[in-house]
Amino acid sequence: MAFNRLLTIMDELREQCPWDRKQTLDSLRHLTIEETYELSDAILEGDLTEIKKELGDIQLHLVFYAKIASERAVDDPAPGSSAGFDMADVLHSISEKLISRHPHIYANANGERVKADTEAEVKANWEQLKLKEGNKSVLGGVPGSLPALVKAMRIQEKARGAGFDWEEKQQVWEKVEEEMQEFKNEFNCGDGPGEIGEVIDLKKAEGEFGDLLFSLVNYARFIEINPETALERTNKKFIKRFQYLEERAKANGQQLHNMTLAEMDVYWNEAKNK
Repeated sequence: MAFNRLLTIMDELREQCPWDRKQTLDSLRHLTIEETYELSDAILEGDLTEIKKELGDIQLHLVFYAKIASERAVDDPAPGSSAGFDMADVLHSISEKLISRHPHIYANANGERVKADTEAEVKANWEQLKLKEGNKSVLGGVPGSLPALVKAMRIQEKARGAGFDWEEKQQVWEKVEEEMQEFKNEFNCGDGPGEIGEVIDLKKAEGEFGDLLFSLVNYARFIEINPETALERTNKKFIKRFQYLEERAKANGQQLHNMTLAEMDVYWNEAKNK
C-alpha cells in the first residue's frame, strides 16, 4: 500500500511538476550521491529519525530512476530493446539475482543446494558465481569511482573471496611495519645530513605512503574494523573538539591565529575530557 502510494505520487509529479518533468538520469546522479552520504552520516550518528528520513529520500530517487526509464520503454518499445524498464522489472531483477547468488539457500532445478556454512564460504561462492555470469575478473565488480579508502577495502575483500589473502593477522601487521619502514626510507629520518622530513623522492614517497595505507586497511579488515567508518568517526571527533576550542577562545576574547599552541592545547584537552 505505502509503496504503491509513492509510485502514484511519482507518476503525478512527473506529469504535473515542472522540476520533476525536467529531471533525467544524469541530473539526478549527483543528488543521489549526496543523499547517500547524508544517510551515512545519520547511521554514524545513530539517529533513527534521520535514518528513516534519508531512506525515504533514497527510495524516492530509486522510484524516480525507474519512472524515467519506463518512459524510455514507451518511446522505444521494440522487442529486445534495452531502452527502458519499470520498477517491477527492477524488483524482479534483484529477486532473481538474490536467488541465483544464494544457491546454499535456494535449490536448483534438481533440488540440490551448494554447501556454505560460513560467511567466508558464502563470499567465495558469490565471487565464483559472478565470474560464471561474465565478469572477466574477481575485481571487475569494484566501481572505479569509489573513494580510494572504500575501494581498497572492497578490493581486498574480493581478493579474499578468491582465496588470495594472508593466513594470520600477525603476517598482515608485519607487512604494515615493512611498508612503514619503506615509507620512512623515502624521507631523511636517519642520522645522515639534512632536515628530518625532507623529501628524497616525492613521487616514490607517495607510492610508499599508498602502500602503507593499503596495508593498514588490510590489517583493519583482519581485525574487523571498517577503515572508512573508523576514519569518519575520527573526523567527527576532531571537528567537535576543534569547534569547542574555537568557542572557548571566542568566549575569552581570543583569536586562534594569535594564540600559542600551548594555549590552544588547554582548550583541546578540555574538549577531550568532555
